[in-house]
Amino acid sequence: MATFPSDQFDDLPDDLDRVGAHRGPKLKGRGWIAFAWALLATGVLVAAGLFVLQVVDGSVNFIGNTAGPSASATPSTSPTPVITPITDPSTIKARNITITVLNGTPTAGLQTQAGNKLTAAHWNVTSATLASESNIKKSVVYYSSATNQDVALGVAEALGFKTVMLTDAYPGAPITVVLGADFKG
Repeated sequence: MATFPSDQFDDLPDDLDRVGAHRGPKLKGRGWIAFAWALLATGVLVAAGLFVLQVVDGSVNFIGNTAGPSASATPSTSPTPVITPITDPSTIKARNITITVLNGTPTAGLQTQAGNKLTAAHWNVTSATLASESNIKKSVVYYSSATNQDVALGVAEALGFKTVMLTDAYPGAPITVVLGADFKG
């Protein structure tokens, strides 16, 4: 193999960290500059997204409540409407409301007792069966539409319940009675 005589370029100082003439030592703080650019880009994207949501959907409001709270505002004195329970099922025949009775207790046959009690009072009971849980403590009459609250109150009154609730958990029937441990039959 050929050997060449050494020259001035072969002698490199020991403290030189550079590998090539184009690479210099890294500057301190360069990571913060990249982070700042990423933060700025994120802020711009979030602001643009909120603006698009406000224009398209209208659910985001940048202005706020322009009326603002008034120191002289008086509370509304309109009475809360009172829902009167329907106790005569013959008055709701046109509404085609069906009732499902679910037994949420380990006691067998409570759903049949409650269903028979409602049927004897001329309510339209279409199903009486076991609930998916058997550890329910409180009996509740659920209604699936706010327009059926009066019927739910009437059914609850017929069974001796106090609690009625609006829910979409039982889509199969407009009125669902869930019997709990407090139901005595």
